[in-house]
Amino acid sequence: MSEPRVIVALDYPTLEAAVAMAARLDPSRARVKVGKELFTRVGPAAVEALAARGFEVFLDLKYHDIPNTVAAACRAAADLGVWMLNVHASGGRRMLEAAREALAAARRPPRLVAVTVLTSLERPELAEVGFAQGPEALVLQLAQLAAECGLDGVVCSPREIVPLRARVPGSFLLVTPGIRPAGAATADQKRVLGPREALALGASYLVIGRPITAAPDPGAALAAIEGEISGARA
Repeated sequence: MSEPRVIVALDYPTLEAAVAMAARLDPSRARVKVGKELFTRVGPAAVEALAARGFEVFLDLKYHDIPNTVAAACRAAADLGVWMLNVHASGGRRMLEAAREALAAARRPPRLVAVTVLTSLERPELAEVGFAQGPEALVLQLAQLAAECGLDGVVCSPREIVPLRARVPGSFLLVTPGIRPAGAATADQKRVLGPREALALGASYLVIGRPITAAPDPGAALAAIEGEISGARA
């Protein structure tokens, strides 16, 4: 079986709810993401419980602080055994390099990716917080910085996959939220794309939440997405 390309977002307020959803999924067919709400309420127990079920975990806490603090947090995440973690690229070069160096000493270094521009943000929101560029230009600038600092990849909207692939090495990971299968609602994410199209354009991993977790049969929803992307895999 090929490497799973789908990361299921377990955005739940309790460990029981997250584990119950994980129990309905196959760890050989998907990885899972633990975000701020679940980790804030439960802490490392969330990662430990999911790892015990055989899942590789993407710890989505988006570290953004002074370099020493981010480096220490990255070391702590590596000690938990997470598969992937992220930082904000806008934390700057010294922070990104400190994060990378902190993970290099780990026994099994997690993959380190940088958040570029949140998929909920468009030009008016960016202007309000002082960014003159539109989303695509800012994504390209921050992704280039992450690549220069030796990170494994970035989190980006699927709409930026094509321009990024023209700028970064093929091995550079593009982790894409904002994925909505055919017929799914876009909800609060603005720059979205279907899973097959995102992979065909060059995405590495797809972060998908509600289209799977809110489905009556999450395993069947995952299978349908796998069927939708099978052409892109080929």
